[in-house]
Order: sequence, then C-alpha cells, then structure tokens
Amino acid sequence: RSLLQETVARLAGLTDDIAVVADRRYEQLVRDQAPGATIVVEPQGRNTAAAIALATLVIDRPEEDVMLVLPADQTILRPEVFRSVIRTASDHLATGAFGIEAPLVTLGISVDRPATEYGYLIPDLDRGMEIEEIRAYPLLRFEEKPKPSRADGLARQDGVAWNGGIFLWRRSTIRAALERYTGLLQSLGPMIGSATSLQHAYEAIQRPVSIDYAVMESAAQSGHVVMASMDVGWSDLGSWSSLLAALGARGTGEVVRPGETVTVEPDDLVVRRLDGQLGVIAPLEGGTMTATQPLAHLRGAGPDRSIIERLLGRCTLAED
Repeated sequence: RSLLQETVARLAGLTDDIAVVADRRYEQLVRDQAPGATIVVEPQGRNTAAAIALATLVIDRPEEDVMLVLPADQTILRPEVFRSVIRTASDHLATGAFGIEAPLVTLGISVDRPATEYGYLIPDLDRGMEIEEIRAYPLLRFEEKPKPSRADGLARQDGVAWNGGIFLWRRSTIRAALERYTGLLQSLGPMIGSATSLQHAYEAIQRPVSIDYAVMESAAQSGHVVMASMDVGWSDLGSWSSLLAALGARGTGEVVRPGETVTVEPDDLVVRRLDGQLGVIAPLEGGTMTATQPLAHLRGAGPDRSIIERLLGRCTLAED
C-alpha cells in the first residue's frame, strides 16, 4: 500500500469520517487510493496553513467536533499504540486541559537521539500530568531545527518531543485561531463556491506558511497549546537513511550536491536522474566521484539494489 493508503488504514477503529486535502494535480490519484474519503481539492499547494483553513471551510461538521490533522507521508510501526494515544488526546486534551477551555493540541514524537532534522516541542515541566497512557504538558514553545550542540542538550531534557506535524483540536478552536492569527478564512471563505475564484484567492497568498508558523507558535506563546509525546515507531522518511531502514534495506544515505566529491566503495549505490527518471548506478570499484548533478549516495546499500530499483520503478518523473 502507498503511504496515503497506510495513513487512511491507520485510522480504522478511530473514525470513518476521513478527508484528504490534495493539490488538484493529484485529485484522481487520491480518489483512486482513498475511495471512501472526502477529497478537498486545492487549486495549488500553498503549505499546511492554507490546506487546513480550506478543510475547515469545506468540511461541514459541528463546531465541537474534534479534528485530527495528519501528514500523509509518515510511517508508524505501532498503529495500535498510535490509536490509543489519539483516543486519549481527543477525549482528555482537545476538549479542555490545564485550565484551557479548548486548547490546540500537538502530538509530538518521543526523542531517542539528538536529531537536527526535526523541530522540537518544549514543555512546561512544572505543569505536566499523566492521562491514561500519555504524559501531557502545556507547550511553552516550538524550537526550530537545532544545531548539533543544541540538539544534544534537548535530547537529554525530560518531556521534550520532536514536532511530527500531528495536531488535534475542535473545529471551532482551529477556526478561531485561524481568524485570530491569519486572514485565510476571511480570504478563502467567500471563494469556495467557485473554482476560478478559489484559484485567484490561492494565487493571492503571497507567503505560503505552515500551520506551525502561521498559528501554533503564536498560540503557544499565548498559552493555548497542549502537547503530549508518543513512542509509536514513527518516521517521516525525511532522509535516504530513514527510507532505507523503512524498506528493510541496508546502508545509510546522503545527498551530494553538484561540485561536491565523495568517496565511493564497490558496495555503494548512487541514485541520480537518468533521462528524466531516477536510476541506480553501482561503482565498479572504489574511488572518488564528483557530482555534476544532485545525487543520492547510498553507502553499503549495494546488496539490496533490487529493493531500491523496485521503489524507483514506482516513481513518476522526478521533480526539480
């Protein structure tokens, strides 16, 4: 199954009221892969703040209904634990916690190493509490992707979590926050009845921003965000190394930019664009390679070349 299909399947037992927000270029693909879902079609991708705003306008539900927001391209190895955390957060956090009547909730990922590729959630440790199987806190702030020395310190702090882009809130709560911190509901709302008008409204969004930047960071500073972390075998597949691990392949990966030189070994693989497609080449012997185009250097992945080639064979034309 695709990552989208896995994300939809992961919600089984939680809800069958599922919506997917998708760029119109992928509308038919999403309809084919998620036939039971409501499809909210964006004229073009303008980051997560616009996508969530459009969803709250198009999907007509009671204001007090709880809305779960998930990226469609993550893997979770322990879906039962994930569903349990979602139930607890929906019942005990999104409906009110820490004296906040209806908080915005962010569900972070338990930190197991000093990662520099993720943002971090910083909790108010003085006010944490156990709720069933999770420990929740008011969120003090979001912290952007840190430098290695800062990441090392964060990884040692209690309660700190990676920002996985997973959110939970009442429909009324996120709508109020969008109205307070952005003008998206006001600009998109009158346009949703016309595809042409909505296209123009999207084109007028001068700075596409994430929901984190548009809403959550300011809301945290105002004391309106609650966090909890979960250990569910999560990966955002944000690097070649994490992708190899998810595929069950050996090796680690790095991106090599044009002009950079790397040392390659006979059991390495190199992924590059070949005639508009992503293809694999294998060094015949060890040595150095200078990139003339962006490459992915997969160290030690040679024995699992067939796995990599099967994956790349399912890819469409690579985008710049």
